[in-house]
Amino acid sequence: MDYDKVVEKVESLKKESDERNFVQTSDLIINLRDIDLNDPKNRFSKDVILPHGRGKEVKVCVVADSKITEAKKMDVNLITKYDLEDLEGNRDEAKRIAEENDTFLGEAPLMPKIGKVLGPVLGPRGKMPSPFQPDDDLEKILKKRRNSLSIKIGENQTLHFPIGTEKMDAEMIKDNIKSVISEIESNLPKGPKQIGSVYLKFTMSKPVRLL
Repeated sequence: MDYDKVVEKVESLKKESDERNFVQTSDLIINLRDIDLNDPKNRFSKDVILPHGRGKEVKVCVVADSKITEAKKMDVNLITKYDLEDLEGNRDEAKRIAEENDTFLGEAPLMPKIGKVLGPVLGPRGKMPSPFQPDDDLEKILKKRRNSLSIKIGENQTLHFPIGTEKMDAEMIKDNIKSVISEIESNLPKGPKQIGSVYLKFTMSKPVRLL
């Protein structure tokens, strides 16, 4: 991909997009080709660090037990082991939590319980928690998580990723796009050959083709 042209196209999209009464998300759309996603070997899940973050506040939910005191000092939504038990069987509340938060972290010993209680609503949304150990530096993990994006290749050959906002500089959006595409290419069996097309759009705009 010619990333110099990507910058030009992003700048053009910014000029042509109608002004809205909210900050639009920059959505990257990637269409794969020549890949059998029915074969589990071709599916993967990775986290990629966006060099310039998402351009907006990322709501993080931490599911913790031994890290409760530490988590309470941070700007996160906290679910304790006891909250998790109360959520069991309450699918409506689980859905609300899934929609309210952008990303999740789960203390490793709680992951089986998290999978049972929240997995049915987080899994389809690509929001399954990243595990952390009880002795990990939660603040460091949280900082990294706010700038990361989960990339999941499942059965759908069309992929959508929020990689910033319309307010971000075109160069910054380009850098974020490059990080996502590079990560995907490095995990595809045939690399770049299996990326058929790439588009960028803002929430309410028409998409512009990048590749």
